[in-house]
Amino acid sequence: MPTTTLKLITIVAEPVLESKLVHDLQHLGATGYTITEGRGSGSSHRHATDFPGENIRLETLVAPALAERIVAHMASTYFATYSLICFVSDVAVVRGEKYLATPTPST
Repeated sequence: MPTTTLKLITIVAEPVLESKLVHDLQHLGATGYTITEGRGSGSSHRHATDFPGENIRLETLVAPALAERIVAHMASTYFATYSLICFVSDVAVVRGEKYLATPTPST
Protein backbone atom coordinates (compact mmCIF):
# COMPACT_ATOMS: atom_id res chain seq x y z
CA MET A 1 0.00 0.00 0.00
CA PRO A 2 1.43 3.43 -0.90
CA THR A 3 2.42 5.81 1.88
CA THR A 4 3.23 9.50 2.19
CA THR A 5 6.12 10.73 4.32
CA LEU A 6 4.87 13.32 6.79
CA LYS A 7 6.08 14.82 10.05
CA LEU A 8 4.62 13.65 13.34
CA ILE A 9 4.88 16.47 15.86
CA THR A 10 4.61 15.37 19.47
CA ILE A 11 4.20 17.98 22.19
CA VAL A 12 4.27 17.03 25.87
CA ALA A 13 3.03 19.86 28.05
CA GLU A 14 1.28 20.93 31.20
CA PRO A 15 -2.49 20.42 31.06
CA VAL A 16 -3.17 24.14 31.57
CA LEU A 17 -1.76 24.73 28.05
CA GLU A 18 -4.15 22.38 26.23
CA SER A 19 -6.61 24.93 24.84
CA LYS A 20 -3.82 27.37 23.88
CA LEU A 21 -1.85 24.65 22.08
CA VAL A 22 -4.92 23.41 20.20
CA HIS A 23 -5.75 26.97 19.14
CA ASP A 24 -2.16 27.54 18.00
CA LEU A 25 -2.06 24.33 15.95
CA GLN A 26 -5.37 25.11 14.26
CA HIS A 27 -4.36 28.71 13.60
CA LEU A 28 -1.06 27.59 12.08
CA GLY A 29 -2.87 25.16 9.76
CA ALA A 30 -2.88 21.67 11.29
CA THR A 31 -5.96 19.76 10.16
CA GLY A 32 -6.27 17.56 13.23
CA TYR A 33 -4.68 16.38 16.44
CA THR A 34 -4.86 13.72 19.15
CA ILE A 35 -4.47 14.41 22.87
CA THR A 36 -3.74 11.79 25.52
CA GLU A 37 -2.78 12.10 29.17
CA GLY A 38 0.71 11.13 30.18
CA ARG A 39 2.92 10.70 33.20
CA GLY A 40 6.67 10.94 33.50
CA SER A 41 9.57 12.93 34.78
CA GLY A 42 11.92 15.33 33.11
CA SER A 43 14.71 17.71 33.87
CA SER A 44 12.56 20.53 35.28
CA HIS A 45 10.34 18.55 37.69
CA ARG A 46 7.90 21.45 37.76
CA HIS A 47 4.64 22.83 36.43
CA ALA A 48 3.93 26.52 35.87
CA THR A 49 0.70 26.24 37.84
CA ASP A 50 -0.66 24.37 40.81
CA PHE A 51 -3.47 22.79 38.75
CA PRO A 52 -3.55 19.06 39.34
CA GLY A 53 -3.44 16.64 36.45
CA GLU A 54 -1.23 14.62 34.21
CA ASN A 55 0.74 16.12 31.37
CA ILE A 56 -0.85 16.07 27.96
CA ARG A 57 0.66 14.51 24.88
CA LEU A 58 -0.56 16.30 21.77
CA GLU A 59 0.22 14.80 18.38
CA THR A 60 -0.43 16.02 14.85
CA LEU A 61 0.57 14.90 11.35
CA VAL A 62 1.66 17.68 9.01
CA ALA A 63 3.69 18.47 5.91
CA PRO A 64 7.38 19.33 6.49
CA ALA A 65 7.00 23.09 5.92
CA LEU A 66 4.16 23.31 8.43
CA ALA A 67 6.17 21.26 10.93
CA GLU A 68 8.93 23.87 10.79
CA ARG A 69 6.45 26.69 11.48
CA ILE A 70 4.85 24.82 14.38
CA VAL A 71 8.19 23.98 16.03
CA ALA A 72 9.41 27.57 15.65
CA HIS A 73 6.19 28.84 17.23
CA MET A 74 6.46 26.40 20.16
CA ALA A 75 10.06 27.45 20.78
CA SER A 76 9.40 31.19 20.68
CA THR A 77 6.12 31.08 22.61
CA TYR A 78 6.48 28.38 25.27
CA PHE A 79 10.01 27.08 25.88
CA ALA A 80 11.21 29.88 28.16
CA THR A 81 8.19 29.81 30.47
CA TYR A 82 6.63 26.33 30.52
CA SER A 83 7.61 22.71 30.95
CA LEU A 84 7.02 21.72 27.35
CA ILE A 85 8.91 19.49 24.97
CA CYS A 86 8.35 19.18 21.26
CA PHE A 87 9.83 16.61 18.94
CA VAL A 88 9.39 15.73 15.29
CA SER A 89 9.54 12.32 13.63
CA ASP A 90 9.35 11.24 10.01
CA VAL A 91 6.43 8.86 9.54
CA ALA A 92 5.06 6.87 6.59
CA VAL A 93 1.32 7.52 6.54
CA VAL A 94 -1.32 5.52 4.69
CA ARG A 95 -3.85 7.94 3.15
CA GLY A 96 -1.37 10.73 3.76
CA GLU A 97 -2.97 12.92 1.10
CA LYS A 98 -5.73 13.84 3.54
CA TYR A 99 -3.12 15.62 5.69
CA LEU A 100 -1.73 17.59 2.76
CA ALA A 101 -4.98 19.41 1.94
CA THR A 102 -4.62 23.15 2.28
CA PRO A 103 -6.74 24.06 5.30
CA THR A 104 -8.20 27.45 5.96
CA PRO A 105 -6.47 28.59 9.19
CA SER A 106 -8.90 29.59 11.92
CA THR A 107 -8.61 33.01 13.48
